[in-house]
Amino acid sequence: MNVSTWTAPSATTGRQILIIKLGALGDVVLATPQIARLLEAHAADRVTLLTAPDFRELFDGFHGLDVVTFKRKGLISMLGLLRWLHGRQFNVVYDLQGSLRSRIMTLLTQAQLRAGPAPALAYTHTPLPGNGQGHAFDRFNAVLLAAGIDAAPALPCLPVNKAAVVQVETWLRQHGLAGKRLVLIHAGASGRWPSKCWPIKYFQELAMALENRGLSIIWLGGELERDLNSRLAGATGMDASAVFSLAELVALGRHAAFALSNDSGPMHLLSATSLPVYAFFGPTDWQRSHALGQAAHVLVNPVPCSPCHLPVCPPQRQHACLHGISPETVLARLEADGRLQPEN
Repeated sequence: MNVSTWTAPSATTGRQILIIKLGALGDVVLATPQIARLLEAHAADRVTLLTAPDFRELFDGFHGLDVVTFKRKGLISMLGLLRWLHGRQFNVVYDLQGSLRSRIMTLLTQAQLRAGPAPALAYTHTPLPGNGQGHAFDRFNAVLLAAGIDAAPALPCLPVNKAAVVQVETWLRQHGLAGKRLVLIHAGASGRWPSKCWPIKYFQELAMALENRGLSIIWLGGELERDLNSRLAGATGMDASAVFSLAELVALGRHAAFALSNDSGPMHLLSATSLPVYAFFGPTDWQRSHALGQAAHVLVNPVPCSPCHLPVCPPQRQHACLHGISPETVLARLEADGRLQPEN
């Protein structure tokens, strides 16, 4: 377990506030407006966020927020966290995770007010039946409303530090991309969800068509996408696998014309800059998990079996939901939206 603290609140009343939001990446980004709202509502209190180590950097710009991270795997890590929770005196807990583990954590605090997403022994305050059952963002807001806190606006809140901005600008200059019309593409997805991926050959065809229109392609991803992006960049574009941190990806989004992505964490990160993010949805329900402010940019092919919520498409269905979205269709959509016109 790792405790990280910076910029203490200007004043405290002795009340201790805990927010639980562990993951995954997309869900954490979707919860940033609620975390910002809770900081505002508890400006005179000591607010602590419990999250996973990978997401700590996302909250560097949240002044007045204490961040505690712990590794979610391993009995020793979990026991250490439970011991820490038991030793603290939290007055209010907001569980924005809603898992069995987070309910146990919430209950262990014995805080006077414990707000969560659905009725359970762990909570004293939950939404009314039927509230917040749609998009994940609405579910998070429902937790706040149940505790008497105003709903947060539907805008990701990810302040970017200057170091991330400088790092991105330096990288763009070094690779001759400064001032170019950039398209950011994330062609990967979680290793547990191969069914979320638009076909690789489609990404290649579309990228080459965009390059012919004068746009420069940057392939995004982590270590898991190295082989995929190397193959894609072999045809066109720049391979930026594992180049950027989470905060730097947000900073990079400020330099792009638009982005293309499968349903993934980077899809949500890039939306934090109000960049148009065109996202492919098939096995998952876009109405429940699209990036904030990006409902107008979803790319779908309505078929009877979609959304199926299956990590692997059954062979007999031939991945019709995503294979049915052709590169020509996407290019036409971008053209109709005015994304391919040179900027004045």
